[in-house]
Amino acid sequence: MDSAKTPVKTTIKTRLLTAPEFQDLAAVPAEVEWFKNIDNDHTKRAYKKAIQDFMLFAGIDHPEKFRLITRAHVIAWRDDLNEQLTRKGKKLSKITVRHRLTALSALYNYLCDKNAVLHNPCKGVKRPTVIRNTGRTPAISDRQARGLLNAPVNDTLKAKRDRAILATLLYHGLRRTELCKLRVQDYRFQIEGVPHLLVEGKGNKERYVPLHEFAAELIDDYLDAATHGGDAAGALFRPLRNSRKGGNMEKAITPDGVYRLVQHYAATLGVSIKTHSLRATATTNALKHDADLARVQEWLGHANISTTRLYDKRDSDPKDSPTFKVSY
Repeated sequence: MDSAKTPVKTTIKTRLLTAPEFQDLAAVPAEVEWFKNIDNDHTKRAYKKAIQDFMLFAGIDHPEKFRLITRAHVIAWRDDLNEQLTRKGKKLSKITVRHRLTALSALYNYLCDKNAVLHNPCKGVKRPTVIRNTGRTPAISDRQARGLLNAPVNDTLKAKRDRAILATLLYHGLRRTELCKLRVQDYRFQIEGVPHLLVEGKGNKERYVPLHEFAAELIDDYLDAATHGGDAAGALFRPLRNSRKGGNMEKAITPDGVYRLVQHYAATLGVSIKTHSLRATATTNALKHDADLARVQEWLGHANISTTRLYDKRDSDPKDSPTFKVSY
């Protein structure tokens, strides 16, 4: 959608739009408006890739041409996606094809709401069937989780910070982006005398998550060593100083920084996992200890309980398979 006309950037000298600025904004196509209104960076990247692929396939060089698309165009694109190869020479996965069709459908739902088109041409287009009762993200065992928490072994600032980060992820099931957004004041909320984390999730939705005592102790220990506990509006978890570049102790640690941190300590245990596995681990552990599924949904910030069910690994232990119940 790079070739589309986008809203102008107004100077912040005044709140009043100039006449040309007003006209330019009034002329922004609904297709561009939809894309500009997506605030989640991950979703935006995925949707942009999908829409650009469709534009290339259908020869769309201007946003208004989306309004000429029929169901036949979408079916032809779906069939092309099913035959498309990745860089590794493999066909696109069924999940990828579904996600691309979902992105295009989201655009047309918006256009329908704006009365820019009469119907969504993606409706009725059959999508690849993906049979999945549980999520693809593996959870680690309780023993491995304890090992991960104990992996930072000394009393340096880095070790204190890393222990606090790992505990916050493993005891609260946060996404890494949610952890990076935490401010010092966000772990000091009290609800009925119980400390809570104020978490900003997807779509800027906020939720309160009770703070685990063990994690709270580690965060306090880290803040005492880092000395930024008085900066209430500042980032809770921060990068360490870089002796060569000077570093910046005020900005938040990045999601990539959290990813590398988890990868490093997991490697010391001989485990290969992604950060999201800690979210799956926290969820599985809570459910194993009889946490209510609906409460877990709220805890994780899921809009749909079916998403929460994908994290439920309680019935996925191979040792419980009927295979091992067969005896001759």
